[in-house]
Amino acid sequence: MTKEDQNKTDQRDNKFIQMTTAPVERLVMRFAFPAMMIMLISGLYNMADTYFVGSLGTSAVGAVGIAFPLMTVIQALGFFFGQGSGNYISRELGAQHTENASKMAATGFFTSMLAMAVLSAAGIITLSPLAQGLGATETILPYAKDYIVFILIGAPVMVGSVVLNQQLRFQGSAMYAMVGMTSGAILNIFLDPLFIFVFGLGVKGASLATIVSQTISCIILLIGCFMKGNIGIRIKDFSPSLSNYREIYRGGIPALLRQGLMSVATIVINHFAGVYGDVAIAAISIVNRIFMFAGSAMLGIGQGFQPVCGFNYGAKRYDRVKQGFWFCVRTATIGLFLIAAVVAFFAPPIIALFRRDDPEVIRIGTLGLRLHCLSLPFTALVIMANMMTQTMGKSVEASLLSTSRQGLFLLPALFILSPLLGLPGVQMSLPVADILSFFLAIPITVKVLRSMRET
Repeated sequence: MTKEDQNKTDQRDNKFIQMTTAPVERLVMRFAFPAMMIMLISGLYNMADTYFVGSLGTSAVGAVGIAFPLMTVIQALGFFFGQGSGNYISRELGAQHTENASKMAATGFFTSMLAMAVLSAAGIITLSPLAQGLGATETILPYAKDYIVFILIGAPVMVGSVVLNQQLRFQGSAMYAMVGMTSGAILNIFLDPLFIFVFGLGVKGASLATIVSQTISCIILLIGCFMKGNIGIRIKDFSPSLSNYREIYRGGIPALLRQGLMSVATIVINHFAGVYGDVAIAAISIVNRIFMFAGSAMLGIGQGFQPVCGFNYGAKRYDRVKQGFWFCVRTATIGLFLIAAVVAFFAPPIIALFRRDDPEVIRIGTLGLRLHCLSLPFTALVIMANMMTQTMGKSVEASLLSTSRQGLFLLPALFILSPLLGLPGVQMSLPVADILSFFLAIPITVKVLRSMRET
């Protein structure tokens, strides 16, 4: 063994000791902070697209909303391969099987980019039908096509960035993930006005800025994979075996279902809202972006818990898994309650930031924002339970939790409440789904925690 290999082995051994012996709350918050920064800044640059495009008109804002489910599909594929491989990597590192972890890292990364390249090519070929299928009206369609085409071109790199981010987090290297993701996000915020206004590219400029920034992120994340005992991405480790893909499926299907159904639900919402005009689609688009940002802190806490959960579950330290889980549930619930209170109180001026000259968008958006605030604290238990079961490889429980909001409850709520109440019914569907998902998560969580006690 070379000196360099010995150093990496020592670093991994030290990481294992730290992950299985250090105080759980301190570990979770140590990993949660960079994860929260990633989510907050990512949410911020998603809002930046909406903010800068807002000056181009209501239909242009609607186009960003139309593209939202496509972005969700891209993220879904990234989370599928990233969390599917990452969950396995963390368990194998916890069991000190480094070679298996290295093969999984390369397999997840390269397969994700190849899969997304095929889907992107199909999307570019069918651009107009795709935009219409996503819910674009005749007035929004030209803007939507301009925005979507560059997103599709850069989608393989976007997926690669998400995969690398997840893999680094699950190795307990959240700081490297934070540097990579936030660098691209901050760059995007500066490139948006440059491309949209200075270069005069309009809506195309917003999507082009996203792709350039994501490419920079991917490069930085790749470099981070070779730093301080992390699992490097090497083509020689690419192992497209049935067993590896089975593990990716087990660990990634809950994330794919969660993100994929979110995309389907957004498309359905766009079609329901489209009946009430571009203002309804624009308002719902703004609300979605705001809540992506508002929920970033909770997701960051959950992502901080996942490597702790994976390492300790692999090492059979079930007491530490449960301790970390309840700490995250308490912290996220309190945080979301405070966020919901602030957002509900300041809802009108928050919506006005994006479309100050359109009172109808402000009116519709304010109602949607306040309705969503009612259920926001309930989402903490659902998300934390989902992340715990997913990391433990309990695909049935994790998949059920992943599909509960967008699949089991949201879509039926839309089809029931929209005909009864009109546009307010569309807006009420999300909080109703959140609350029902909370009550479903309770017995699943109790069962999983008891199973660890019995093991």
